[in-house]
Amino acid sequence: MPESPTTARIVLTTAGSPVEAGRIGRTLVAERLAACATLIPAVESIYEWQGKTEMATETLLLLKTDAERIPALETRLVALHSYDTPEFLVIDVAAGSAKYLDWMQSVLGAGPKE
Repeated sequence: MPESPTTARIVLTTAGSPVEAGRIGRTLVAERLAACATLIPAVESIYEWQGKTEMATETLLLLKTDAERIPALETRLVALHSYDTPEFLVIDVAAGSAKYLDWMQSVLGAGPKE
């Protein structure tokens, strides 16, 4: 039975390469700012940048975290990222399996890895 309500959040961001996305994801998980980073390679993004329509192949990261870590996660992600304006979109999780949400909290609540 899904647990609701929850403080779980999913953060969407993209990176210019799978290597950069992996580095960002590993760092954020190691620092306990995200319980999990899922990388989806080779997404095509079309966007307006500096007055021009651009198209780029990027890697999408889905970062699973909780509400209280969002400010620190954003600060760290911006510091790690090569983009001037990295995507940072937060999605509230309406419900989820109790077992998965418990796992997330156990990982996040453990504090940074030494």
